[in-house]
Amino acid sequence: MTTAEPRVRLPDPATMLHDAEQFRLNMERVTEQGRRIVDARAREARAEGGPPPPDPLNVTEAFAQMWARLWAEPQRVFDAQLELWRQYLDLCERTLAAGSRGEPAAEPAPRGDRRFRDPDWSGNQFFDFIRQSYLITSQWLLGLVRGVDGLEPADARKIDFYTRQFIDAIAPSNFILTNPQVLRATLETNGQNLVRGFENLAGDIERGDGKLMISMTDPDAFAVGVNVATTPGKVVYQNELMQLLQYEPATEQVHRRPLLIVPPWINKYYILDLRPENSFIRWAVEQGYTVFVVSWVNPGGRLAEKDFEDYMLEGPLAALDAVELATGEREVNAIGYCIGGTLTAAALAWMARRGDDRVRTCTFFASQVDFADAGELMVFIDEQQIQSLEQTMERQGGVLEGSQMANSFNMLRSNDLIWSYVVDNYLLGKDPVPFDLLYWNSDSTRMPLRMHSYYLRNMYLHNLLVEPDALTLAGEPIDLRRIKIPIYLQSAREDHIAPPESVYKATKLFGGPVRFMLAGSGHIAGVVNAPAAQKYQHWTSEDGPTAPTAADWLATAGEHPGSWWPDWDAWLAPQSGGLVPARTPGDGQLVPIEDAPGSYVAMP
Repeated sequence: MTTAEPRVRLPDPATMLHDAEQFRLNMERVTEQGRRIVDARAREARAEGGPPPPDPLNVTEAFAQMWARLWAEPQRVFDAQLELWRQYLDLCERTLAAGSRGEPAAEPAPRGDRRFRDPDWSGNQFFDFIRQSYLITSQWLLGLVRGVDGLEPADARKIDFYTRQFIDAIAPSNFILTNPQVLRATLETNGQNLVRGFENLAGDIERGDGKLMISMTDPDAFAVGVNVATTPGKVVYQNELMQLLQYEPATEQVHRRPLLIVPPWINKYYILDLRPENSFIRWAVEQGYTVFVVSWVNPGGRLAEKDFEDYMLEGPLAALDAVELATGEREVNAIGYCIGGTLTAAALAWMARRGDDRVRTCTFFASQVDFADAGELMVFIDEQQIQSLEQTMERQGGVLEGSQMANSFNMLRSNDLIWSYVVDNYLLGKDPVPFDLLYWNSDSTRMPLRMHSYYLRNMYLHNLLVEPDALTLAGEPIDLRRIKIPIYLQSAREDHIAPPESVYKATKLFGGPVRFMLAGSGHIAGVVNAPAAQKYQHWTSEDGPTAPTAADWLATAGEHPGSWWPDWDAWLAPQSGGLVPARTPGDGQLVPIEDAPGSYVAMP
């Protein structure tokens, strides 16, 4: 006979709620915070003006198609219902089996699901039943919608994505009475956690002028130029779209060829210059590179007509002219990150068409040029959604607010980047902890209408950058095959924005030698991984990227512990033109304008 294991039980609410009057007062305070929230949302609704499009995400038609096909197979629906009831009956039998702790009927994903870590989710019979019921239902629902035949791939992808968003939203961990940790905190503090949580919620909505802007970190813990973006340097050039920063040397001699970094303009450049211990820019300076970085402006409506071509001409191409004036060196090495890498690839093809060979090598951080398999961001890209986005940008004065871009990215990992903060900030009433990377993540930027529409249509929707001469920029047809210089292609294994399979496609497009490297972690941590941290790992292959896919390449690649930065340095240093005396900003023909990090990065 099996002896039942003791279960962890929640304390009796009657003994925990030792001050009923204080609990009542706290619930009144919660109600007051609710009024703040309603008032802020009402002000935001009035400020928005006209109504938004009825289906801005263009999901109604996809789900209509799915349900029509599903109900055309009634036997399949009936069988699915029977299977769900069978699983429920199995769960009930396991739960009622005299306290036996056999194998559970359902378990969360083995990696990354942190929602059910509290011991009561498995130790308390009530919460164990709720958890398994939720997992059974969510797995069943996903299986049902994924099994519908005959859908267009784009519709199937959209249905799968938004079904997962719904499943994540209704998780029992997101509600007071079905989350044991929240329920304990409510009873132990007489509801003070909810008072603090609703204060946090009201504050986040007011901070977003009526829209919810979840605080992921303490916004007062960091300041640009004070404890992030502190590598010493000067602004040596600027135009309407960018400032160019040149950094002070840290070595007596430097590589002859300067290093020009073109970051994304979706966020600010200092992801590569957070704290000194994890700053890629500082580390590169310490390796003897003369580092320049583009700091993009945070555009307002005045720049709404700037397009992708303007970003190329006034971004990397203008920066190349300025670097030569600042150092006297015509040849440079370049880095492009994310959309900054997409722009850099287009600029290199433009330069190749004109016989401009100033860039001698190029490194791409998490950058896509072939968008055929661009990952789950594709659920936000179709002609109807782009048109809806254009209407939104027009209502907002010709720009897309950075918070709207951030929301799309957060939805790709909603449990980690949305619901975990809902639970911690609003249900448990915790204050966000200081975290430099999340501070940067919340320091978002706007997108000009013409540039953003061009990028979404021509890259994501129609994938024209890979088609020789399909795009023309500044009078020159763009053909990536004309890029013959050595390329270092960095990707990250868990990147949900630039998936490794998508990044790897570039190895078949460039016309010169390519070194492909796969890093551990994701879109940010896979790049910002200083050697001193001794975190993650990376994979390389001396045979080159000859395999047809990234998965095939990884099957034979060698794994190495820690940061990939030294591998990149070992690749780049021999191609950097030997050593020369260190250069200081202002030594050349450009007079420094102001200290780094400059004024553009501080624009709200």
